[in-house]
Amino acid sequence: MNKKILIAGAGGAPSEGVIKSLLRSPKQEIVIGMGSEPTDLVLSKASKRYFVPYANKPEYKDSLLKLLKHEHPGLIHFQNDLEIFHASLIRDDIQDLGVAIYMPEHEVIDTCVHKYKSYLKFREANITVPENILINDENDLKRSFNELGSADGTIWLRAASIGGGGKGSIPTNDYDLARSWINRNKGWGDFIAAEMLTPDTVTWMSIWHEGNLVVAQTRKRIGWVHGNRSASGVTGVTKVGQTCQDSKVDEIAVNAIKAVAKKPHGIFGVDMAYDKKGIPNPTEINISRFFTTVLFFTEAGLNLPVIFKDIALYKEFPVFVRKINPLPDNLLWLRGMDTEPRLMTSKQIEGEVIKL
Repeated sequence: MNKKILIAGAGGAPSEGVIKSLLRSPKQEIVIGMGSEPTDLVLSKASKRYFVPYANKPEYKDSLLKLLKHEHPGLIHFQNDLEIFHASLIRDDIQDLGVAIYMPEHEVIDTCVHKYKSYLKFREANITVPENILINDENDLKRSFNELGSADGTIWLRAASIGGGGKGSIPTNDYDLARSWINRNKGWGDFIAAEMLTPDTVTWMSIWHEGNLVVAQTRKRIGWVHGNRSASGVTGVTKVGQTCQDSKVDEIAVNAIKAVAKKPHGIFGVDMAYDKKGIPNPTEINISRFFTTVLFFTEAGLNLPVIFKDIALYKEFPVFVRKINPLPDNLLWLRGMDTEPRLMTSKQIEGEVIKL
């Protein structure tokens, strides 16, 4: 009988890339989905789609365990920070039912989903990061403008608590606007201010097993979908991704991961932004989840979700000539709303676009 794999957040873009990748496995496991948004769930490619409450609701635990007892999956995987955090707290209950979870210890998850905690770990490890100030009150906000402001006085504000997609982020050189923004988001004691970095960003997606690196691949981000409709320009939804490699990025990513985990285990995605000196600065680690564009690597020949489940379910490990950046450089993944993404090269794009 084929093993079952349960994927949380089914129907949403972060999880559907994982589901579509798993459906390409030659082992043909049964992929089941669960989620808290029925209108997302019905769009999923999963064979079955179960509703569960949001992970921060009291009824989540009982609902999840009831589902696990009903379907008996071999593996469960989560794709958003909130659910990863809360599911990690009940991992013993999940594993007692014979369901595998491939994630690091809870302390590591707690550090990574809270951005100020991970910032402190990076700084303790002497990794170059933008200076951050936790904003507890208006004095902290004033100090942020005085100490962190760029040439025109701009600072970067964002929420430090659980949440992706640039949660609460906004660049501003206006103190009154910053104060109002924090008030509106009930962010005192949660928001952090940081020095501004450049718009150039890169992500180092990796899988580890008991302290050993299995595989890692680097991807640049060239713009955000609907970035012009966000206050910060950041939406968390990559418009164009590009494979690349940089030994400095590799070194800093590994150091950042080892700063938060003595024995890395599971998925670690290091988001970095370049400073004005050209140094990639870690801004966060997306822990225990693949990025939304994971199907990019699958289409290019590196199916990370299948590698992940083969390790978790069968203890089967891949063999690479190069375990860091095995894909060729300059592959492009083009994305838009309500359109099928495409894997292309710049030359292919030029060949299809007519210029008069």
